[in-house]
Amino acid sequence: MEVHHHGHVHEKKKWKEYLFQFLILFLAVTLGFLVENKREHYIEQQREKQFIRSLVNDIIADTTKINNIINRRTVRISNLDSLNLLMNSNSRANYANDLYYITATATRLFSIRFLPNDGTMQQLKNSGAFRLIRNRLIADSIAKYDVSVRNILLLGELEEKMAEDYRQAASKIFNALIFDQMMDADINVRRLEYLPALLTYDKGDLYDWNYKIFSLKSINKANRREIRLLLKQLKIF
Repeated sequence: MEVHHHGHVHEKKKWKEYLFQFLILFLAVTLGFLVENKREHYIEQQREKQFIRSLVNDIIADTTKINNIINRRTVRISNLDSLNLLMNSNSRANYANDLYYITATATRLFSIRFLPNDGTMQQLKNSGAFRLIRNRLIADSIAKYDVSVRNILLLGELEEKMAEDYRQAASKIFNALIFDQMMDADINVRRLEYLPALLTYDKGDLYDWNYKIFSLKSINKANRREIRLLLKQLKIF
């Protein structure tokens, strides 16, 4: 009986030991999970801060660029208005210098096109890192900014097409050989010291040119409007 009794006590101790070992293992796994989860949370917070800082730097650069573009587009509107007024004047031949000079620069769009610093934005979109931005107001503002930028880029593509259409209409009125004389080795445009002649054209050619210059003015104003709206969006950052 005594042997049987001692055997029973021994089995009971083993059961308690197993339970204790299980609890220790469970606690160790749980603690490890919590520590790892906290570590990942910390890493994600640091990545969020890095993305925000990088995005803010991109936006600061974009803001400077946008202000310059707005100013240049405003000057361009004035130039296109002058070009339209002079070309439809009865004394247009007296202003041939101005007509050739403004026409030669009318379709140069690189300095007035908005090309965003979008490295951070592309990384946020392609890596799925948008989920790291916990502030919903900031996340929504970033998404809205991205949509506005893409709309402006589409307007830029449309403007390029309109500029090409304008070149075709201008080729019936302006002599390309004169344009060639106005360009230096770096394609900078200089104003001629003499009055160059316009080509012989009919009213249909002038009407077509008028419509194309109107299109250029309209798309320029649309671009300036959208870029001004984008500038307002950037103030939230």
